[in-house]
Amino acid sequence: MTGTPTLRALSATAVAFAFAVLLAGCVSPSPAPTGSPSASTTSTSRPTPTSTATSTPIDGQCDTGDLSGTIAQGGGGAAGSVEVTLVLTNNGSGECSLQGWPGVSFVGDGNGTQLGAAAEFDRSTPHPTVVLKAGGTAQAPLRITQALNYPEADCAPKQVDGFRVYPPGSTESLFVKDAGVTACTKDSVSLLTVGALVAGS
Repeated sequence: MTGTPTLRALSATAVAFAFAVLLAGCVSPSPAPTGSPSASTTSTSRPTPTSTATSTPIDGQCDTGDLSGTIAQGGGGAAGSVEVTLVLTNNGSGECSLQGWPGVSFVGDGNGTQLGAAAEFDRSTPHPTVVLKAGGTAQAPLRITQALNYPEADCAPKQVDGFRVYPPGSTESLFVKDAGVTACTKDSVSLLTVGALVAGS
């Protein structure tokens, strides 16, 4: 009879061990992370500013030397901003093409010095290939936020001479006169947003 308690103790130990093994088999470890979440590739309406070409050249692209630019009335604008229309005219003898967003920045000081940040691109607008016949035009909406919206210390306002414009796909620019605008000369303030070129009206 002296061995009975020992057998009972061993049996109880065996049952406890079997229960622990069974319980462990029912609980699966948390899966290890597979990496950081994928970054979104959706482009925003306010991408990184640039003052140069926005795309590679296309077949039959307009030579910058054959283009001239003007500023025309636009669609109005929201509070604190105005929208004008940038118009590019083909002065060459034959047809040529443009496609995409022009690079735009304020210039001043009478010598073409860039004033402040270059225009951001409104990528929500269509960007078809525009064929310009001789004398034909392409146009893009250009929104200008008023410099007076910002504290003078943050803006450092200055009257401009006009705009430097890079046609899409080109590394050469042209000057578009418009002296009735005030720029912020601090790069931390962005006043310009430009849409893609479409056929002129």
